[in-house]
Amino acid sequence: MKNEQNKRRDFLKNTITSATGLVLLPSISQEIIAGTTKNQTIVAPYIHQNIAPKIKFSVIGMNHAHIYGQVEAVIRGGGELVSYFAKEADLLSNFAKRYPNAKQASGEAEILEDSSIQLVLSSAIASERAPLGIRVMKHGKDFMSDKPGITTLEQLAEVRKVQKETKRIYSIMYSERFENRATVKAGELVKAGAIGKVVQTIGMGPHRINLASRPAWFFDKKQFGGILCDIGSHQCDQFLFFTGSTKAEIVSSQVANYTHKQYPQFEDFGDMVLRGNEGTGYVRVDWFSPDGLKTWGDGRLTILGTEGYIEIRKNIDIASRDHGNNLYLVNNKETKYIDCSNEVLPYGEQLVNDIVNRTETAMTQEHCFLATELSIKAQKFAHTLV
Repeated sequence: MKNEQNKRRDFLKNTITSATGLVLLPSISQEIIAGTTKNQTIVAPYIHQNIAPKIKFSVIGMNHAHIYGQVEAVIRGGGELVSYFAKEADLLSNFAKRYPNAKQASGEAEILEDSSIQLVLSSAIASERAPLGIRVMKHGKDFMSDKPGITTLEQLAEVRKVQKETKRIYSIMYSERFENRATVKAGELVKAGAIGKVVQTIGMGPHRINLASRPAWFFDKKQFGGILCDIGSHQCDQFLFFTGSTKAEIVSSQVANYTHKQYPQFEDFGDMVLRGNEGTGYVRVDWFSPDGLKTWGDGRLTILGTEGYIEIRKNIDIASRDHGNNLYLVNNKETKYIDCSNEVLPYGEQLVNDIVNRTETAMTQEHCFLATELSIKAQKFAHTLV
């Protein structure tokens, strides 16, 4: 048996390193080889086609690990990572190990003044993202932010103003939709009329707190924006997308800090009710994922239509499956489970094409701004429970 496992590793290693047209990050190939033992297979998360890039992009600010997903999305879409900068030495070191072919810039100005760069990505401290995005757009470049991409209504007004003046793209990567394959598949099913007209969404966004790994800014509402502004923005995006609403308002919202009193500016629970011109929505987000769960959060989305419904179990199906990307479809014809693990994630390619063609296929600018406006207003006017 041991000999067979060794043969399997050798075969996989040779296949990976010799496959024409594919490039693996150095650390990833080792993870695949090490992971292909009995009853365990680790799938490479980052496999890049060796094709000529359509755009060049850079990174400024990497205070949240979401930056790696952002970078990978753009690389998959046809972008070349040229340079990066952050103020924190440890974050720079980790990023350099992952992307050794990119250049560490001397500062923000070097990137902003580089005319070859078309797009800047950032997962800086949340409250710093909008001001950075404004500087990026004023330098004639497009911008992609981690969520929340904007934390106050004042920031939103200024971002809208500058975006209108410069005609640059200000994109917020709502990864619970763009980077979840089951949610992408649900969008295709809804568009095809599988459940009729969507009338309501129910989004659940539980997260694991992992206190020891969180930086100080994570607990300061002025810096992270509050729970509804932060992780609630994912749900506002999905509500607008699946109902097709172009206008919406917050009916009610509430927040609480139930169990983290040592951080008085932190919130570990929040919910909201939304009403749009094409449907309604309910959102609940929290930081209560228990340690016994095999993933960081049992995220779920239910999409109710006039002829059926879809339930997405994003990261795990606790009843039967440890993997994510699970979709259940129920309509007048059938009840069906769909494993969406192999669905294509189109956001990165769509955004790159939008940058090249000056189009809005990844996400309209107004949708981007309305989703964040709803989450900011839900936060600002929320009733505090405790």
